[in-house]
Amino acid sequence: MTPVVSAFSRTFCAALVVAICAPLLAQAPERARTEALARRAGERLQALQREADSLAARERTLLGDLRKLEVDRQIRTEQLKQADADVKAVQSEIAATSDRVSRLQQQDASERPDLRARLVAAYKLGQGRYLRLLLATSDVRRVGQAARAVAVMAKLDRDRIASHQRTLETLVATRAVLDIRRKKLEAARSEAARAQTAAERATQARNELVRDIDQRRDLNAQLSGELLAAQQKLQLMLRNVGSVPAEAASLPLRPFRGDLDWPAAGLVTRRFNATAGGAGRASNGIEIAAEEGAPAQAVHDGVVAFADTFAGFGNLVIVDHGSQTFSLYGNLLDMAVAKGARVDRGEVVGHVGLSPSGPAGLYFELRVDGHPVDPLQWLKRK
Repeated sequence: MTPVVSAFSRTFCAALVVAICAPLLAQAPERARTEALARRAGERLQALQREADSLAARERTLLGDLRKLEVDRQIRTEQLKQADADVKAVQSEIAATSDRVSRLQQQDASERPDLRARLVAAYKLGQGRYLRLLLATSDVRRVGQAARAVAVMAKLDRDRIASHQRTLETLVATRAVLDIRRKKLEAARSEAARAQTAAERATQARNELVRDIDQRRDLNAQLSGELLAAQQKLQLMLRNVGSVPAEAASLPLRPFRGDLDWPAAGLVTRRFNATAGGAGRASNGIEIAAEEGAPAQAVHDGVVAFADTFAGFGNLVIVDHGSQTFSLYGNLLDMAVAKGARVDRGEVVGHVGLSPSGPAGLYFELRVDGHPVDPLQWLKRK
């Protein structure tokens, strides 16, 4: 083989190797990225499943509590009904006793003058009864009969007055006892009413918790469905890496609510919906105090939709995560990405600069369905 042919063969083989290997080398990073996204989706799915199991267990416990509370509420209701009946019965007894006392007092008031007059007459007759009876009666035998008759009448009147007085005193005492009993029953009724109200409130609170858990379980199922669909898409991409554009490898943001990494390390100095200095428009995001020049990192995968200066936010980067979800990073010292670039979770989008109030800090905002949401509900708990 001549040197010219040999050189040509070597050049051709090298070009062929480059032509074959170049796509494979280009696919390697994308495959690694897709595999990482698939792993993250799987891990998040497991976390959502654990949350679903926990919610189901809590709901079962709450439903058990609700059954017990419902029984307790029914018991309290019956106790209140009985207390109402007891109070009404005692009030009826008090009314009847008061009516008897009133009638006796009226009767006593009407009869007492006549009784008093007869007793006075008998008393006067008793002091000189023998003499008067002897002077007024011709028959001596009738004197004794008359004397005995007067004495019996006087005793009957005295007994009648004493019995009347005893009955009146008994009724007054009975009314006093009934009044004490009424007060105790009314106190017991008030306690039964409070217990019933407490049981109803506890039942209502448990019902609200069950409804809240049901809503969270529905949301969990929805997010799991979105994430499972994304995971299946990623698995398909892994089987056909070369035939799917790199831009297609992504995960939805919603299933990662409460699991997003913080965009910068630091304390929150201004919260969502808070106003600066108690005046002005409420903030759509949060401010995180951080050292000047500290990295600001993307909280989720996406595409840079904006990277430029913006009035009120200084250097601003907006990352589009798809389905009308965005994350905003403001007050940046510089920007490390350009519009249209794809960024991965944790990738540096810029560095922390000075906030409008003076100290260094990152402005961070999340928008879901195009509307601002509280980032602290989406970021991991510290």
